[in-house]
Amino acid sequence: MEIILSDGGSQDSTLDLVSNSVDKVIEHKGNCKQNISRGRNQGALNSLGDVLIFFNADTLISDINNFFKEVLKTFSENNTVAATVPIKVFPEQEILQDRLFHFFYNNYVRLLNKFFIGMGRGECHIIKREYFFKAGGYNEDFYAGEDYDLFKKLRRFGKIRFLKKSVVYESPRRYRKLGYLKVFWAWAKNSIWITIFNKSLSNEWEEIR
Repeated sequence: MEIILSDGGSQDSTLDLVSNSVDKVIEHKGNCKQNISRGRNQGALNSLGDVLIFFNADTLISDINNFFKEVLKTFSENNTVAATVPIKVFPEQEILQDRLFHFFYNNYVRLLNKFFIGMGRGECHIIKREYFFKAGGYNEDFYAGEDYDLFKKLRRFGKIRFLKKSVVYESPRRYRKLGYLKVFWAWAKNSIWITIFNKSLSNEWEEIR
């Protein structure tokens, strides 16, 4: 197992804080702003593992031992190409709106993967290396919806599992600033645009600090 930090050119103390706790640091130093897709692809290209797990910087695994046990068990099944997990807000910051939205959205993701197209929220993607590169990785022309696009392509190769016991928590700051309706509408618009026109509608994904 290896931990890779793919840094998109942060201007704070991120690298100083975590560089000694990871196996590799991939640092973007170009003049252009790096999007999520390029950062994740660079991490994948510099990795060695058979299974790639992508996290955002502001995520937390609820039970790390159970998480990896479930991942290993799931990916021992030959027809599994990828997996996704329930996403919730940090427990200490969770309010009723968070519980209601994530209950709905997590079940929506689970049903999509089981009966229809592939779907995985970007906070945690778990993908067999072979199929990640067969699918072309994350589309670097997409500034939003790259997670939906990749899982839609992965679904053609086999099963996408929903690991319901492996909860991953995220910061609620985007929901607090923009509201759930605005965030959900941005996700939906980009998904529709990608499905119809094969490109993202957004030309950037706003940073929320």
